[in-house]
Amino acid sequence: MRILAIGDVCGSIGCNTVRRLLPKVKKDYNIDFTVINGENSADGNGITPSSAEMLFACGADVITGGNHSLRRKEICSLMEENYFLLRPDNLPEELSGSGYCLVDCGFASIAVINLSGTVYLDSLNASSPFTKADALIEHAKEDGAKIILVDFHAEATSEKRALGIYLDGKASAVFGTHTHVQTNDAQILPNGTGYITDLGMTGPIQSVLGVKSSIIISRLKDKNTTEKFVLADGECMLNGCIFDIDPVSGLTKSVELINLK
Repeated sequence: MRILAIGDVCGSIGCNTVRRLLPKVKKDYNIDFTVINGENSADGNGITPSSAEMLFACGADVITGGNHSLRRKEICSLMEENYFLLRPDNLPEELSGSGYCLVDCGFASIAVINLSGTVYLDSLNASSPFTKADALIEHAKEDGAKIILVDFHAEATSEKRALGIYLDGKASAVFGTHTHVQTNDAQILPNGTGYITDLGMTGPIQSVLGVKSSIIISRLKDKNTTEKFVLADGECMLNGCIFDIDPVSGLTKSVELINLK
């Protein structure tokens, strides 16, 4: 079964890139299932009902999230109502939504798990992603999931790598999101789990993580923290990774990076 995971979508320009490229990607690469990280899909950060609905309309089977998932209050009700719209499950329980869903694809059931890192993301008050991953994977197996996917939204590459190795043989694929730079380490770990440290992003190429470069340079060089983030424009890219997974064993057979304009 061919699974496409798409990196953090940046604003309406990123949503429009998904709309432009995803149908062709799904056809050309024979994609069976698509997971998109949409926590930044609204202009100005976060995700809104309209940006979520656009990504679903474009072909997302599941939308995962991260540290900005609940930044916009208008998303909270949809987060409760739509089972396939996720936010990291190890965030405080009182928050809207969850980080687990099960999708029945007929010949296989796919569990999608969304977790947050804790290194350099202290303000989120997230619990251990390792402990939560164990619990959710056990839950997925009890639900009859043959394929288990984990979107680990984390800052530190070491934490992402550590969770990937920890889950090797337990999850079908572990893919990192959040840092918006596609890493060149797509691989199959020794016990059969597909892995990549970061999928990258879907948004403007000439930018700093999707934001106008001048704004970020001013913040870093001149300590100017008053100017709001504004998304860059211009040519866009779609970053992601394809995991070809055996629906019987639940292990990854091949991994392929996607970087399209």
